[in-house]
Amino acid sequence: MTAMKKLLGGALLALGLASQPLLAASPPAPIHFGALTWESGSLITEILRTLVEKGYGYPTDTLPGSTVSLEAALAKDDIQVIGEEWAGRSPLWIKAEAEGKVIALGDTVKGASEGWWVPEYVIKGDPERGIEAVAPGLKSVTDLARYKDVFRDPESPQQGRFLNSPTGWTSEIVNSQKLKAYGLADSFVNFRSGSSAALDAEVSAQIRRGKPVLFYYWSPTPLLGRYKLVQLEEPAFDAEAWKTLSNPNEAHPKGTRSLPARLSIGVSAPFHARYPELVQFFDKVDLPLALLNQTLAHMAEKRLDPRVVAEAFLREQPQVWSAWLPADVAAKVKENLK
Repeated sequence: MTAMKKLLGGALLALGLASQPLLAASPPAPIHFGALTWESGSLITEILRTLVEKGYGYPTDTLPGSTVSLEAALAKDDIQVIGEEWAGRSPLWIKAEAEGKVIALGDTVKGASEGWWVPEYVIKGDPERGIEAVAPGLKSVTDLARYKDVFRDPESPQQGRFLNSPTGWTSEIVNSQKLKAYGLADSFVNFRSGSSAALDAEVSAQIRRGKPVLFYYWSPTPLLGRYKLVQLEEPAFDAEAWKTLSNPNEAHPKGTRSLPARLSIGVSAPFHARYPELVQFFDKVDLPLALLNQTLAHMAEKRLDPRVVAEAFLREQPQVWSAWLPADVAAKVKENLK
């Protein structure tokens, strides 16, 4: 009996030892990126994922959600990376950053902006297309009160229509508060687009038809490189006024230009501690705005998958991204992109 126990014990020990290499060889958990729905966000995400996978060998995937829900998930480490984070804008991000739960890395797209826009022909006309100027005095957001009929809402013709961001975006809250701050909440319909693609499609359709359209938009995007647009003037940036715009519960918001844009890569605190080599890489990401807008325009016009465009960008623009990586990692990427 004792001999049998020893034999059985030895067999189990051998089995346990034999299984250890199998356990050690199990694949690592993927790094979860937020699945961003706007063009620049989706492209930047795929550029980062491709470099992480092909240069560092880490698996990645994406998880969907609105801007707000993804920031909440990042704070809980349910996702680890948001590829395009407009850092310091939402109360949720500010709170999580103050608590050390999220970190903004780098200054990834310098010169980015956001605001309210109209096609240039609304103000100046377009003789080649036979379009007359219908709002020649329109310069600032405060002028809009005089031009609500120019931007008439088809479903509520006694009001104008303002095309806002999709619900769930931080900018949707800010724009809704701006309508109140500028005294336009009663004279303009606050129309929320279902998605960034829907907003883009509506604006593009109206411009192709030569119709007036008032809308929120941002850069980097293909739209701003494709059409002649005019950004309406707003009061100079005021930090205290900004707090009233980013708080949806503020009953008396004050108007101001949006917080100066700083596009970063948002990461969770556990990710920051776990992947120092990726933190160093993310901190160096610098995408030239003009080149990014051109790439986004090509992606939109050809209706290409962001992953395909990201890999083509990396093959064609090694001078841009090689500086972000150690030489041996950049060499791996180049080899794996062939």
